[in-house]
Amino acid sequence: MGVFSFIRPALILGRCYRLHGRVSPRCSGSGIGRRFSAVTGQFVCYPLSHRALLEIHGQDTGSFLQGLITNDMRPLEDSERSAIYSHMLNVQGRTLYDIMLYSLKEADAFCGVLLECDSTVTDSILRHLKMYKIRRKVTINPCPKLSVWALLPGPSKPELLTPEKALVLKADPRTPKMGWRLVMNSDEDPEDVIASCQKGDIEEYHKHRYTIGLPEGVKDLPPGVALPLESNIVYMNGISFSKGCYIGQELTARTHHTGVVRKRLMPVRLTSSSAQNLEEGAPLRSQTGKPAGKHRSGLGTSGLGLVRTAHAKEALEVKSSDGSTVTLEASVPDWWPEDAKLN
Repeated sequence: MGVFSFIRPALILGRCYRLHGRVSPRCSGSGIGRRFSAVTGQFVCYPLSHRALLEIHGQDTGSFLQGLITNDMRPLEDSERSAIYSHMLNVQGRTLYDIMLYSLKEADAFCGVLLECDSTVTDSILRHLKMYKIRRKVTINPCPKLSVWALLPGPSKPELLTPEKALVLKADPRTPKMGWRLVMNSDEDPEDVIASCQKGDIEEYHKHRYTIGLPEGVKDLPPGVALPLESNIVYMNGISFSKGCYIGQELTARTHHTGVVRKRLMPVRLTSSSAQNLEEGAPLRSQTGKPAGKHRSGLGTSGLGLVRTAHAKEALEVKSSDGSTVTLEASVPDWWPEDAKLN
């Protein structure tokens, strides 16, 4: 397993930082970018206009975020990792926001993060952060002039043509099947930054996510509704059970230590119709009529369903918006750990 270091100065909001990028991607195939499958090292770059960035910096950044997120900030501060995935929870232990954090360096010392989030909840996250900011030495600012890109497939590191333009280039911390994350100024073109790169359609990116069963954003993880363990946060490396207290920890820790998660967010394949014809939250039933979960979101014939694990291997049914019955099948993603159990 290769490890490389990628450290370079970057200008963000008028300050010069070093963005530290030590990553260890695991080799894993991707179902996307098939047109490049015959040529090693080629990538499809997807513009993630549904994602936005906030900058959080200051000497209290680490301790401030440590009490608000499910993951452990210390590896980012200690340079053990350069990017982490996490959730912010409400006091009842339900997911509010799914986020990614990228470490910022100044004079080789940790000084803050870039926070990637769903663009529709940027203002809500700002309010949430500022509510808990009292007397903390941190500054929080939106970064409207920066854009996020996904690079797929992801087994190997992209080659940079112009390294100074890549403010962030880090392996996606959730799974190698999601490739790489690239942050640039919004007026830059990834084809000028990444060698052997071609821009792709955002629908292809979302279909890839749904096919492999990876949730992202408030549509897949509705705020105040989704539960982190049911949303596979453990499998996506998004939680620490040894870090100490944070908002929403109690229910999450108690559920984890019982070892029982009776529902899982899973990829579902529709045998007819389209996921766009299904209402979010539409009930799933087994063919014998037993409650089997809820439809969450989707695109085309691929989607996500919160499925009762007892029925995960059965054919399921859901009513479409026109009243017709649609059959669908859930599957276990191959990026889940081998010992993942369907209770």
